[in-house]
Amino acid sequence: MSDSYTADKMAKDYIKLREVIKEKEEDIKKLKGIQEKITDKMLELCAEQNLDSVKTPFGTISRRVHSSFWTSDWEQMHQFIKENDAFHLLERRIHNSNMKEFLEDNPDKLPVGLQSDRKFVISVRKPTSK
Repeated sequence: MSDSYTADKMAKDYIKLREVIKEKEEDIKKLKGIQEKITDKMLELCAEQNLDSVKTPFGTISRRVHSSFWTSDWEQMHQFIKENDAFHLLERRIHNSNMKEFLEDNPDKLPVGLQSDRKFVISVRKPTSK
């Protein structure tokens, strides 16, 4: 990029790219909708024929069970996990905004091993009409 790439041009290009990306995302959303309908049809086929896989010249359709779990009562779940020493049931992840707020409220408390990364990010807004 040359030195003549001004802030005006960068902002204009950034917004134009963001709009193109939004259009493409809408196209992708439509395509994923079609893909989901095909998936539903493949699940119907497997269910009707009681099959877990169907080999075709274009690829093998496989059906498997996917399980996910959640709770409607985190207090009870937390108690259950503590009582059963089952902390392995949780994912190891720190809630970013909650940790940031905790550290701001408790600057003298820093968990051992806590790592962080901070960087500047750019956002560009369209001009508002006055």
